[in-house]
Amino acid sequence: MAAAGTKFIPSNTFSYYDQVLDTTAMVGAVPPRYGWNGGEIGFDVYFSMARGNASAPAMEMTKWFDTNYHYIVPELGPDVKFSYAFHKAVDEYKEAKALGVDTIPVLVGPVSYLLLSKLAKGVDKPFSLLSLLGKILPIYKEVIDELKAAGATWIQFDEPTLVLDLESHQLQAFTHAYSELGSSLSGFNVLVETYFADVPVDTYKTLTSLKGVTAFGFDLVRGTRTLNLIKSGFPSDKYLFAGVVDGRNIWANDLASSLDTLQALESIVGKGRVVVSTSCSLLHTVVDLVNETKLDKELKSWLAFAAQKIVEVNALAKALVGEKDEQLLNSIEAKLAHFSTSLFFLMAFFASNAVAHASRKFSPRVRNEAVQKAAAGLRGSNHRRATDVSARLDAQQKKLNLPILPTTTCGSYPQTTELRRVRCEYKAKKISENDYVSTIKEEIKKVVNLQEELDLDVLVHGEPEYFGEQLSGFAFTVNGWVQSYGSRCVKPPIIYGDVSRPKAMTVFWSSMAQNMTKRPMKGMLTGPVTILNWSFVRNDQPRHETSYQIALAIKDEVEDLEKAGITIIQIDEAALREGLPLRKSEQSFYLEWAVHSFRITNCGVKDTTQIHTHMCYSNVNDIIHSIIDMDADVITVENSRLDEKLLSVFHEGVKYGAGIGPGVYDIHSPRIPLTKEVADRIRKMLEVHERKFLWVNPDCGLKTRKYSEVQPALTNMVAAAKLIRTKLACSK
Repeated sequence: MAAAGTKFIPSNTFSYYDQVLDTTAMVGAVPPRYGWNGGEIGFDVYFSMARGNASAPAMEMTKWFDTNYHYIVPELGPDVKFSYAFHKAVDEYKEAKALGVDTIPVLVGPVSYLLLSKLAKGVDKPFSLLSLLGKILPIYKEVIDELKAAGATWIQFDEPTLVLDLESHQLQAFTHAYSELGSSLSGFNVLVETYFADVPVDTYKTLTSLKGVTAFGFDLVRGTRTLNLIKSGFPSDKYLFAGVVDGRNIWANDLASSLDTLQALESIVGKGRVVVSTSCSLLHTVVDLVNETKLDKELKSWLAFAAQKIVEVNALAKALVGEKDEQLLNSIEAKLAHFSTSLFFLMAFFASNAVAHASRKFSPRVRNEAVQKAAAGLRGSNHRRATDVSARLDAQQKKLNLPILPTTTCGSYPQTTELRRVRCEYKAKKISENDYVSTIKEEIKKVVNLQEELDLDVLVHGEPEYFGEQLSGFAFTVNGWVQSYGSRCVKPPIIYGDVSRPKAMTVFWSSMAQNMTKRPMKGMLTGPVTILNWSFVRNDQPRHETSYQIALAIKDEVEDLEKAGITIIQIDEAALREGLPLRKSEQSFYLEWAVHSFRITNCGVKDTTQIHTHMCYSNVNDIIHSIIDMDADVITVENSRLDEKLLSVFHEGVKYGAGIGPGVYDIHSPRIPLTKEVADRIRKMLEVHERKFLWVNPDCGLKTRKYSEVQPALTNMVAAAKLIRTKLACSK
């Protein structure tokens, strides 16, 4: 960033796990079960909170707003004793300064931290987490004082909860917090940053009235209505950090349009008081387009990864102060010669940007008339299966003849080093297709044999082969990794055009796996909304239109699996809740098209074909009625790591008349659950679900685990299910 000419460079944005866990460590809010007795928090305690250990389960993990990033949820109560116990923010500021770079240290703001927390076990619901503000602010003051002593002149507080629909007492907490911090912040330039959505009107008024704050940051990509609030009034002596470069997607910025926006803002805010910025942290996008050697030249011209976005920010900043044309191009060319030698960067920046946007708009690879026509034909139908779920379940049970409390897993099995090696060698054309198929077949056979030995009732093939790369309209990176949490990174595909399925994708592998066993074998697919939410999605048409296109492609695959004799098909919608808009006014429309997309995928199958879906690492309680409306025959859902929060919605009277498998153990922890623990969870589920509907399964897929962890965990899970079956039989 310094080499590219960035003036305001953040620090403390790297995390070993996630920024909220870093803050939990910073304020010393370690739950008692981890045995921490004070002092500087080390990695043993830090990672125990994130992943659990032999004697203590991990803390809850959930999605960071509507992204695929995760965070560890703080557990707080009236007895928490905060202390300054993790000096990472100061250490990283000093490290950068020693390298000659003066940064803006970034902290999760105190109010957002409390609002993103949950009550510790045993704490009564009436307790307000915001009542802890007086306890936590002294710790923030210590951090601020230490940063000031280290020489910092700017500090950034991320307060992303300001984009939510907050109540008046929650808004008052922001006013109180920054008033209390005022004396410590004296002499600092203070930036309060928001992102991911529009800021509500009342929130905008509260935010721009905060004492001691120098600058306010807004996401002007996903929060375009905030522009109108700024135009209606902005404090005359403050700075505006204008997030016009998308920090969450990979498309090249429309520089001409952004410059128009910035110039309009400058006319309101004042000359020299608009700071060009990304819409949010670049944590959510890929590092550098230079690392992509297999994307074609045309597609690459449409893209901007994090390194390119930094250049876009600096180019817009220079253009805003009147350095466009020759001076700008010379400056950029000089800096980019150090930053990269790629031809893409050496083009005349604004001119090449305009050419790239025109190229993308008119490229024949983007639009497929047949796909557009098929998607348009979806209007006027709700695509619901003709028979109700109760009758379908009866028909399926006659065919499948499963025991009560059937056991299964959610899809993937460990992705071993050997499996990754073979996959890489095949892509590099170092081994033949026959050798590759033979190796994958052996892997599937190993997974099938293991499941039979464990006596699981419904099997999976372990997902050693990915199907997404076979969809048209998608592009795939070689090195496009994005952090999801900790060391877990994902490589989101790029949806650049209309989506279709040229040929069957999973039928070969699923049929092969089914032929290896007499037990039911699930066909495994990812649902349209999850594919959408886990991709970098085209921004030239509404997201729901792309979702419908994907749904039609998956529908073709589902029907081919059924024709091939697969009787159970799982269509994962792990990320359906993740994509829920942050503002309540926008949620009903999203849920309408998201649920409709799922129903499209399986509306044509027989009553005897059992459709499963899976959801994980999101609080699904607030969308339970939409989940019911999906009309799946069986849903497996993360439960154990959420402290069985899912069960509360059923205790409150919601009736779920389909099959359901609340997860009985946390797969993101290496800890092996005891048979008794799993049995206790099953008993709790039986308090709110009829036994004929209940399934037993882990929280999620097993690809992040080792076989040395998977085998004993599943052994105990199956033993627990059999134990409860026996007790239920004896109680008749």
